[in-house]
Amino acid sequence: MHSVNMSVRDASNIAGKGKYSWCILRRSQCSRAGAVRTPFPLIFQLVMDSAFLTIFLVSTFEVCSSHTGIADWEDAMVVREGVPTTLVCTDRSVRGAVAINWRVKSLGVDEWKLVLSASEKEKFSGGASKASMQLTDPNFQDTGVFSLSLLPRKEDSGLYSCLIRQRERKVKEKIILLAVLTVTVAPAAPVPLRCTLRLTASVNPSYAVTKIAWAAPGGISMKSVKIKNTGSVAKVPQVQSSDDGAYVCTVRLWGNSSHTPFAFHVNVIVDDKVASFTNITHEPGIFSATRAQTPFLLTCPGVRGDYVRLYWVPPDSKTHSDMKRVYMNDCWGGSTYSADPGKRLQLAGPPYDAESGSFTFLLSPELKDGGLYLCEVFLNDVAYSRSTTLSVLKVKTRQSSSMLELVCLYSERSQVKRANWKYQNKTRQLSLISNSPGSISTILPLPITPDTAGNYTCSIQLENGQTATATQVVQLPHEPGRDVEGVIVTTPSLLPSLSALLLLVPLVAAAVFVLLWRQKRISDRGIEQSLSVYSGEAENVYENPDDIRQQAPPQGSVYMDLKPRGEDDVYKELERY
Repeated sequence: MHSVNMSVRDASNIAGKGKYSWCILRRSQCSRAGAVRTPFPLIFQLVMDSAFLTIFLVSTFEVCSSHTGIADWEDAMVVREGVPTTLVCTDRSVRGAVAINWRVKSLGVDEWKLVLSASEKEKFSGGASKASMQLTDPNFQDTGVFSLSLLPRKEDSGLYSCLIRQRERKVKEKIILLAVLTVTVAPAAPVPLRCTLRLTASVNPSYAVTKIAWAAPGGISMKSVKIKNTGSVAKVPQVQSSDDGAYVCTVRLWGNSSHTPFAFHVNVIVDDKVASFTNITHEPGIFSATRAQTPFLLTCPGVRGDYVRLYWVPPDSKTHSDMKRVYMNDCWGGSTYSADPGKRLQLAGPPYDAESGSFTFLLSPELKDGGLYLCEVFLNDVAYSRSTTLSVLKVKTRQSSSMLELVCLYSERSQVKRANWKYQNKTRQLSLISNSPGSISTILPLPITPDTAGNYTCSIQLENGQTATATQVVQLPHEPGRDVEGVIVTTPSLLPSLSALLLLVPLVAAAVFVLLWRQKRISDRGIEQSLSVYSGEAENVYENPDDIRQQAPPQGSVYMDLKPRGEDDVYKELERY
């Protein structure tokens, strides 16, 4: 085994031949380069034995990895594509015979290419030069201003080197990272009403950016989503006239958190014409049935969209003229409209996600909620639609003194092929009646016997062969009712009558107590009291019975004079006149 000494520079060169360049820098350099720091031990030694290399590093260095070909930069800036830009490079201390070299290292390229070179006597352009690339000050040798102006395109992004020499000696070198922002607005201005406005921003090179954000007119933050190989996009579905104005795109560079983000204004003009969606994809319709109050999935088109609209035509409608919008959701602005205050209709949860544009609805329908549902999902300027025709099935009972009627109701009759009642004992045939369209009944005589008690099932079959059922349980009189498959069964009960009687007991007791108490007072005071009863009239009580006696008794009336005879007996004397 042989031991070989190696310098830090040599080790750095060896490591740089891999997928990532490994550079040993000061802490400040690693911070600016944005590399991932990895501490190593404190001794550096290279041990070689046949095909094995063992490297030990002992020092207070930090090793940082960065993307291939990207060196450290002193300054960084983001410019919008096609907008005149200046790369600033000045040194007021340099005068006289100086030379300036501007070089560029493009993304993915390891070598520097000359943009232009100028001195006091001559000036020439290099292979990387473009017509728009010029020195801002031809008298740079007197002013110390060596800045470069250009009209950047996306491919002009990269690292730019401003190298100042005087008498063949390097005086200063400044490396600038130039990132180029490309913004697209669709549809093209003027933007039609009710379309989906798309604001897309991408920065080249992409690794230079940590965040791209959008704000609507008035400084309102907008939801934006990163798109692979495209950048960041923000959308405004169903554009209104109020969406006209200046939008702001904010770009924050990597490792530039302490500096103010770069902000760019994008003006959007909204037209007064309404967009027309001619590109509509109709997916196959769904025909289905379900029991009332049973959750049912209203499936929308499978595409992830920007917003969704759900329309409904009431059951058994002859035309679609009474179609109305019952739900709308915008996954970009978060706005939601629902015409159902009872929350029977809502967006479905996982695996669906309305925030990401995966739309499906969950409906817990009543009988009246059957009908035609049309779900429309909009993605950019393309619409996708899917219809669901739904029949809702419900059973209930009607009871009289002699019979129990089992009623089966169903909506959206146009797709129902047949309806039927069946008893758990299939050998027993039931008599069926239909009092109205969408209704079928069977009659059971009362009282219920062991032969008639049990499960009764109503089933409907659609034209496509799909079926739906609901079961009604009929109990013997002494058994309580119960729920089966969402259908409530009611059994006659004496509880309401008993409750009413029990409620009267304290009232009667209170009345008797008041009457006895009043009688006791009359007995103690020795008051004569007369009670006059008139046929068909209300009771009248007089304080002085003599006043009544002096009056002529009414025709056909009865007069009673009640006099107290002792403490224990108030009504012992009864005289009739």
